[in-house]
Amino acid sequence: MLILIADDDADDRMFLEQALRQNGYTHEVRSVENGEELLDYLNGRGAYTTQSAPRPTLLILDLNMPRMNGFQALGLIKENPNLRRLPVVVMSTSSADEDVVRSYNLGVNSFVIKPFNYNRLVEVIAALKAYWLETVRLPQ
Repeated sequence: MLILIADDDADDRMFLEQALRQNGYTHEVRSVENGEELLDYLNGRGAYTTQSAPRPTLLILDLNMPRMNGFQALGLIKENPNLRRLPVVVMSTSSADEDVVRSYNLGVNSFVIKPFNYNRLVEVIAALKAYWLETVRLPQ
């Protein structure tokens, strides 16, 4: 199992990984900083090969990233027959209805508003971990 975090904020990436660890997640966590890097990772391009970039079990995606935002990346992921089954959880500071609707129209599996409090983040990650990694059966 591997969780890939796509978020341009280094602190957010660190807090997400810490919350995962605090919830007993012992598997690998990787991260990318923007949508272009995310697509390179998922497609094994550039600095990423299938050996250096194993397929994630779950993608946690921020919407507001430079170079290619989360909406653009999500659209390309869900259009790609090799990637479309990858579960994607948008975790964004946005609570705007149009962002939620747009994300689901593009094929996101879950939309979560990023908590501003670390203890709440730990709770949210516990719920995501329980559902996506312990409850549902995902395609191989």
